[in-house]
This record gives sequence, C-alpha cells and structure tokens, in this order.
Amino acid sequence: MIHTDETRCRACGSDKLETIVEFGITPLADRLLTEAQLNEPELKAPLTLVFCHDCALAQIRETVDPEILFYAEYPYFSSVSPSLLRHFRESALDILAMRDLDENSLVIEAASNDGYMLKNFAEAGIPVQGIDPAKAPAQAAVDAGIPTMITFFGQALADKLAAEGKKADIFLANNVLAHVPDLNGFVGGIKTILKETGMAVIEAPYVVDLVDHCEFDTIYHQHLCYYSVTAVDRLFRRHGLYLNHIKRVPIHGGSLRLFIEPFEDVKESVKTLLAEEAARKVDRIDYYQDFAENVATVKRELRKILLEQKESGARIAGYGAAAKATTL
Repeated sequence: MIHTDETRCRACGSDKLETIVEFGITPLADRLLTEAQLNEPELKAPLTLVFCHDCALAQIRETVDPEILFYAEYPYFSSVSPSLLRHFRESALDILAMRDLDENSLVIEAASNDGYMLKNFAEAGIPVQGIDPAKAPAQAAVDAGIPTMITFFGQALADKLAAEGKKADIFLANNVLAHVPDLNGFVGGIKTILKETGMAVIEAPYVVDLVDHCEFDTIYHQHLCYYSVTAVDRLFRRHGLYLNHIKRVPIHGGSLRLFIEPFEDVKESVKTLLAEEAARKVDRIDYYQDFAENVATVKRELRKILLEQKESGARIAGYGAAAKATTL
C-alpha cells in the first residue's frame, strides 16, 4: 500500500467527512517515465474529494507517502516557467515594500524548490534559508547560492531552527499548504518560527475558483487540501495566528495570497471574502454538489468526443506533461 485513508479531517480532526467526488483509482502525477519504464506497473491510488462538516475544509481522503510523491527525481523546477518567475518576483517586491528588511533580517521559505523566490531577497542583500525535500530542485538552489535544507518543514524542524536562533521576519510558503500531510504540524511550525513582528506570506489555490470554473484537474494526490478563506482562517486561529490580509491572484486558476501574523489586525480584504463565502454557503456541503455534477458532465462529454474520434479512425494525441493531465 502506497497510501493511507484518512478518517478524520486533516485540519480539525473531525470525523464528519462527506464525499464530494470520487475519481476512482488514479495514477500519481509528475511521474515522467523513461522508455525503459513504460512496461513497469504504474503507481496508482484512489482519489476522493471530501468535505469536513465541522471546519469546512475540502480535502482528499487519501494520503500517499510523501517520499513516493516527492521522490529523488521529482521533475518540477519552478524557474522553468517565465510567468511563475514574474509572478513571484512581483510578490517579493510587494513584501519588500511592506517591510523594512535588511542584512539583519531572515527570510525562510518552505518548499523553496530551486530558489526561484528567495533569489529576489538574496539579491537585495537579505539573508535567506530555503527548505525543500525534493533533492534535484534543492541542489539547483544550493548551486545558485541559495542556502537550502533538503528536508520537509514541520514542527520538529521549526523547533530546531528556533533553538538555533533562526527565526523568520518573513516566512514564505507558495503552493505547499495544499501538499502538507501533517497540516497542524506545518502551521504550528510557522507559529514557532515567526518572530513576534514576523509575517507569513502563503499562496494556495482558492477552492471557490476551483468550484466556479470546474477546475477538477487541479485535484490530484499532491494536493491534499483545497482552501476557502473560512477554512484557512479557522485553521490558523487554532494555532494563535491571524489571517490579516488577502490578495486574490490569477495564478494556477485562481489563488489566494494570505498574509498571516501572530497578532490580530484583520483588514477589510479578509472580512469581505468571509462575508461573500457566508452568503454563498461555502461552509456547507451543498455548495459542492453542482461541482460534482459538472465534473461528471465534462467526463461524459469528453469520453463521447474521444470515442467518436476513435471509431472514425482518427488518431488522438496528448501534448504536455502537466500534473493536471493525470486527473484529466
């Protein structure tokens, strides 16, 4: 077995989980095979989207061993995408404008990949520390002069760094909050590693955009959780952290940039989105039922088109190697 089935919510521990969509047995994403591997058995696991009735977090039921998902040859390098580089450079400049950082500051990033984000701070003369379990991207960061620990971030590592006096003025986590099996250990680690005046800046795909645009292909085994503002606010508050500001950004089909601090100073941006979600009942399972029906419709229509093409003798080709393609 390469996976375990979670019977309790990843965030609040409730057992009140209800199925939204079952995708069935699905291959793991980001497995770029060599020709020699084509006849080997494909690694697969069930994929089921569920909803927590107590804290409103959408999540998948299955947890695949992270050592298998983020293996030594993990092929994803953030710096290959010019649009991603532009996006995160703009984010870095935004943070630099918000905070007075200098050579005495420290910026720590979890899932720092190949240093795509931290290099913007390093170039400004600000000390940085990357953390990433994927060996190839992490080594690329080290080779580029970005100090990087090849490991997972969580409570134990946060305790170790804090004991060494390495606490963060800025803690970054871009497109990783959805990937974390031990969600409370990760968020608790953020609480530990932040200075009293520190700020965590986190980007995660927004479940409202996923539902509204039927972006079901963003659901795969690396993505364990799908956040609403309601769910993420409750998660951080349980750890003494506060979602004080939000920016909606278009990347990855629609994401949230979360500004989180160890003190409460909630801006209108957060209040507005919480009110919008309450009005749309995003904290209820009913919100997701149309989504499940839309996924089924897309599946039926796409299968119909492909079968018609096959029966007519046409050749069908797939182009690209996105993780999303696996779910599709």
